[in-house]
Amino acid sequence: MTNSSQLDAHIVNDVADALIYSDPSGTITRWNRASAALFGFAADEALGQNLDLIIPEHLRAAHWKGFEAAFASGAMKLAGKPTLTRALHKSGRKLYIEMTFALVRDAGGAVQGSVAMARDVTERVERERAAKAGQN
Repeated sequence: MTNSSQLDAHIVNDVADALIYSDPSGTITRWNRASAALFGFAADEALGQNLDLIIPEHLRAAHWKGFEAAFASGAMKLAGKPTLTRALHKSGRKLYIEMTFALVRDAGGAVQGSVAMARDVTERVERERAAKAGQN
């Protein structure tokens, strides 16, 4: 690697979890390989799109309420805490994903965007639910 910017780009692209970065309007501006694998959208399909691309319709109002509150206050209620939620795959199927979120700030401390890391936990959740149903 010739510079830290190149190294940063390789790290973002090569981590095992999906990494999604959006600007304050909710426009996706970073989408790594794991995001493409998890959600089914290639980078050129996701970049420039609104986060609604992967948020199920019934969760959008709650998502945007929390998103806007985080940008307004500069703090996230869920920052650093893995959260189980639902997401949409390009095929239309719903996934269970575990996500962590953080606000990204510039050198002066102003919020520039939001980053989320996500992993597919659909099989685990369905297995746990089946086991629980079997106990009843």
